[in-house]
Amino acid sequence: MGKETGHIVGIDVGTSKIATVVGKIKEDGSMEITGVGRTDARGMRRGIVVNLEQASEALRASVEEAELMSGHSVDRALVAVGGCHVRGFNSRGVVAVSNRERIIAKEDIQRVIDGSKTISFPKDQQIFHTIPQEYLVDDQEGISEPLDMTGTRLEANVHIITGSITSLQNLGTVVNRCGVEMTSPVLGLLADAYAVLPSDERELGVALIDVGHGTTGIAVFEKGAIWHTKVIPIGGELFTNDLAVGLKTGIQDAEILKKKYGCALTSLIEEEDVVEVPSIAGKKSGMVPRSRIAEILQPRAEELFQLLFEEVRGVGLDKTINAGVVLTGGGAALEGMVEVAEAVFDQQVRVGEPMGVQGLTSIVTSPTYATAVGLVLYGAQHAEKIGAEKNALKRLWEKMKEMI
Repeated sequence: MGKETGHIVGIDVGTSKIATVVGKIKEDGSMEITGVGRTDARGMRRGIVVNLEQASEALRASVEEAELMSGHSVDRALVAVGGCHVRGFNSRGVVAVSNRERIIAKEDIQRVIDGSKTISFPKDQQIFHTIPQEYLVDDQEGISEPLDMTGTRLEANVHIITGSITSLQNLGTVVNRCGVEMTSPVLGLLADAYAVLPSDERELGVALIDVGHGTTGIAVFEKGAIWHTKVIPIGGELFTNDLAVGLKTGIQDAEILKKKYGCALTSLIEEEDVVEVPSIAGKKSGMVPRSRIAEILQPRAEELFQLLFEEVRGVGLDKTINAGVVLTGGGAALEGMVEVAEAVFDQQVRVGEPMGVQGLTSIVTSPTYATAVGLVLYGAQHAEKIGAEKNALKRLWEKMKEMI
C-alpha cells in the first residue's frame, strides 16, 4: 500500500524473481494496475532469505521500476510468504453467546476466532493467518456469517497458517531496507486464489497449485473456503538441474533450454525436432532430439504431481475437487504440465492467469504475476483485517526482541 489513498502494492519475493505490482482502486471499485516491476531474485533459496544484502538490492530494483511506471511512491506493501517453513492446519473454536438476548455480536465472533488459536504449535512458528471456513450456531452447520443471528453456542472451523518467526522477520528486514513497510505477510497461495480462482470454483471445490522455482505449494478450497495447504521443496529449479545433468550442460544453459524447448510430456514432441545443447568447459556444442529434453523432464513432473495428489488424498480431500485443478506460478508455463497433472489427478486441469483487473493487463496476465496481482486484490478486500494482523505481528516481534 502507498501514501496516496486508494493505492495498494503487492510484492512477491520468490526464489527466481521478485515482482512488484501497484494497483489503484477506481471510483467504481474496480482495480487498475498502474505499475509493474520485475527483477531476477538474488539472496533467496526456496522462499527463504539467505543473503539480506543481495535480496534487498534485487527487491529495491523491482520496487523502483514499479514506482517509475506508476508514478506512485511506494512506502508500504503486502508481501507474499512462501517456503517450506509455512504450515497449515485446521482448528475449531467454541464459545457461549454472551448477549442476554442471545444475538451474536462482533465480540462473540472475535472470541470464537481467538479461541480457535489456543492450540499447540512449535515455539519457532507464528500464526499469520486465521481463515474462517464455516460457523456453527447451536450445531447448525454451513453458516458463513453469524453476525446478528440468534443462538446460545457459537463454533468456528478455521484454517490456521503459521510461518517461521525467523523467516518472517528476515523477509520484513529485506523489505524495510528498501524503505518499504511490510503492512502484512500474506500466504502466497492465498494471494494466488484471489487472482486466478472465480468464486464458483472455490465453492465447488478446487485444488490450486503454484509451481515456483524453489518450491511448489498446493491449497484445496471447498464451500468457498480453504481447507488444506502444503508447500513441498520441489520446483522448477530441480527440473533445470535434471536437464543440466542429463544433457551434460551448465545450469544457466539448462534453464534457457527448459524455457525455450522444455516439455513435460514426450508424446507432445515431434520426432524430427532437434535442439543445440551447449557443452560444459568450452567443449563443442551438440545436437540432441528435443524428445530427449522431454524424457528428462517428464519423470520429475510426474513425481511432483504424484506427491501433491498423495498429499490431497492423505487428508481425504481428493473427492472434493469437483472443479478440477488450477496451475499457476512460473512453472505452469512449461508445456505438458497440464496434461501430466490431468493424468495424475484424473481431473480437468487449466492454467490460472490473473483476472479481475484493468490497466496493464498485457503485462500481468501471466501465471508468473498471479501472486503479486492477488496481493493487490487481497489488500483491497481486507484492509481492516490487514491492520489487525499487522498489529499482532508487531507485538510478537517486539516481544521476541525483549527475549533476545
